[in-house]
Amino acid sequence: MTDPLKPSHPSAARIPRTVIALGLVSFFMDVSSEIVHGLLPVFMTTTLGLSVAMVGLIDGVAESTAAITKVFSGYVSDRIGLRKPLILFGYGLSALTKPLFALASGAGLILGARFADRVGKGMRGAPRDALITDLTPPEVRGRAFGLRQAMDTAGAFTGPLLALGLMVLFAGNMRAVFWVAVIPGALAVACVLLGVEDRGAGDQGARVAKAPPIRLADLGRFSRAYWGVALLGVVFTLARFSEGFLVLKAHADGLPLLLTPLVLVAMNIVYAAGAYPAGALSDRMKPEGLLVAGLAALVAADVALSFGHGLVATFIGIGLWGVHLALTQGLLSKLVADHAPDDLRGSAFGLFNLLSGVALLVASLIAGLVWQHYGAPATFITGGGFAVLAAVLVLIQRKRSAV
Repeated sequence: MTDPLKPSHPSAARIPRTVIALGLVSFFMDVSSEIVHGLLPVFMTTTLGLSVAMVGLIDGVAESTAAITKVFSGYVSDRIGLRKPLILFGYGLSALTKPLFALASGAGLILGARFADRVGKGMRGAPRDALITDLTPPEVRGRAFGLRQAMDTAGAFTGPLLALGLMVLFAGNMRAVFWVAVIPGALAVACVLLGVEDRGAGDQGARVAKAPPIRLADLGRFSRAYWGVALLGVVFTLARFSEGFLVLKAHADGLPLLLTPLVLVAMNIVYAAGAYPAGALSDRMKPEGLLVAGLAALVAADVALSFGHGLVATFIGIGLWGVHLALTQGLLSKLVADHAPDDLRGSAFGLFNLLSGVALLVASLIAGLVWQHYGAPATFITGGGFAVLAAVLVLIQRKRSAV
């Protein structure tokens, strides 16, 4: 019997070596980042004495900065016809910010470090995703994005696990843990230098011509289907605010400070396990079913986090949050790739991430303010409402055949 998850032409199923290298880069950088981020919300609220609203503001500003930067990096990579220099600069800048978290004594340096780190993320994000699209045959793009996302997310749960062990080793000294994050960041940069070939290398990359300078009029070249995907990305992001609120929820429900990295470990184990299978499914079926299933998982997560009692219910919600990410994040990237003009791929990813990043800033600010004034349950109820709205939008677009 034929495996329904395999393409009909096995030779087309090869994922380029550079995509695998980018997966390793993502793995090491996420290990580095999540060693820090798994502890950062609690570090800000307990060690530095910042408010939850300030945590939401810093997270929102940082992530929206990354999204805005992706627009410019995507544009530049399209204009110069190269991806690797921007990818290298982005990962290098993020690696250089890691010592700043250990040195921080107030909100200013934390915001500055998060800002620079997310500028690095923005510089690399759109060119990296465009390079994956450049080098990967269309029939296996779902697998390629799923593989990179799975390796990225494996780093996202390895990092908090290391943070947990390091917290034990350093007797709860979070600053000492932050210093260790420098090492995997350096390894990520080394992987870019040694393992990533640019779009002009190899037979597939050679088929992509150098793009001309981009004009405002080129926005008209993006299809209605692309704009539909961009709108979906915005509403999805409004429903999915910063994962830092999951850490705060578990800590508020009684999870000891020493064990708070387990929140991101649990979420990202589920996310990593599901990302590649979801990518394979997206190569064989229409996207609406996976998108609605992902939103249903997010609504269930919000219900568990809003109305459940105790850490068991909280971790059920955290696991369902990971299911949602696995089903939707790689798929949205694939949809952007499928609907972008060949010579505007970097710009397409950049614009998509700009819109999503602005939505993340709004979502994180709303979440922080709702938490501060009405409590944690109201925060997750609000997120669930946006998830329902996103599901309705998917169904409407399905009728209009826009996705």
